[in-house]
Amino acid sequence: MKLFKTFNLGPYELQNRIVMAPMTRSRAIGNVPNSLMAEYYAQRADAGLIITEGTSPSPNGLGYARIPGIFSPAQVEGWKGVTQAVHQKGARIFVQLMHTGRVGHVLNLPEGAEVMAPSALALEGNMYTDAEGPQPYPVPRKMTLEDIEKTEEEYVLAAKNAIEAGFDGVELHGANGYLIEQFIHPNSNQRTDDYGGNYKNRNRFALEVAEKIAVAIGPHRVGIRLSPYGANGGMGNFEQIEESFSHLAYGLGQLKIAYIHLVDHAALGAPTVPDSVKNKIKKAFGGTIIISGGFDKKKAEAALKAGKGDLVAFGRPFISNPDLVARMDKDLPLSSPDFAKFYTPGPEGYTDYPVASLAESAE
Repeated sequence: MKLFKTFNLGPYELQNRIVMAPMTRSRAIGNVPNSLMAEYYAQRADAGLIITEGTSPSPNGLGYARIPGIFSPAQVEGWKGVTQAVHQKGARIFVQLMHTGRVGHVLNLPEGAEVMAPSALALEGNMYTDAEGPQPYPVPRKMTLEDIEKTEEEYVLAAKNAIEAGFDGVELHGANGYLIEQFIHPNSNQRTDDYGGNYKNRNRFALEVAEKIAVAIGPHRVGIRLSPYGANGGMGNFEQIEESFSHLAYGLGQLKIAYIHLVDHAALGAPTVPDSVKNKIKKAFGGTIIISGGFDKKKAEAALKAGKGDLVAFGRPFISNPDLVARMDKDLPLSSPDFAKFYTPGPEGYTDYPVASLAESAE
């Protein structure tokens, strides 16, 4: 099966075409990676490529409770334990750089940090905080041109820190309604300067961040996650969406970055991404495509054989099946995750899921 064959992602040979998708797990106490996180990722390092949970390049991007960063020396040291553990098992690992932008709350941020976004438009709904429980999303401060330049440099520093920490590369989170997509999407970007208005201007921030990081650490170490039609964070459809993402994909292709991680959230209730959009992105980019969204073994193999992507990312199945690759290879049943413990601190619902042999012996 193609799913279990090796794949060359630039200079890296992946042991299979199975990718562990990035998933927020909220175990980084004080926003610093720890030994529990190293154990979690090492348990799942039979994947060809692991993409970490969203990790902030800036104090301003730590919108959720207990998510990690990669902008301080302590965070870099913490991540070293993770990368070493994963590499010992044979997997490659990219850190996902996720600046939450307006999807955050000041109660989740360190002292002196603030919620910023392309425009001063608040997201509807509430954000969970450890300090005071659910709180309404605040109105973010509109970023100045100086803020944009500083934030881009924070991304670059985070990428350099990632290489120092032993990561094989970085994935820019340009999906799920976070900062990069907030620039891309007219629902959250109502600027009238060079970073707003038409879709070429709205794509500028994403392309500038990608280019600066590619120069800093090499394009083969840079990927990006995109989710056209994704509804998270107040996103969704918009006028000229196909032209916008085609333009963005072409620009990324010109930078020769490692991959586009293309997400279809239809399995979680978002609108289906039309094949026309996926095909245009794939053609315009011209490089490696990771596909993600509701795949099982059978669907993944069919998609690879049909040329819809080069690698397949699996999310929730990896949470409750640390040995997911072996289970799929041997057609063993999968364990179900405990949804109540997705984001709770501690090992329960995180590192305590059994591998198949242990699960079978307990029956």
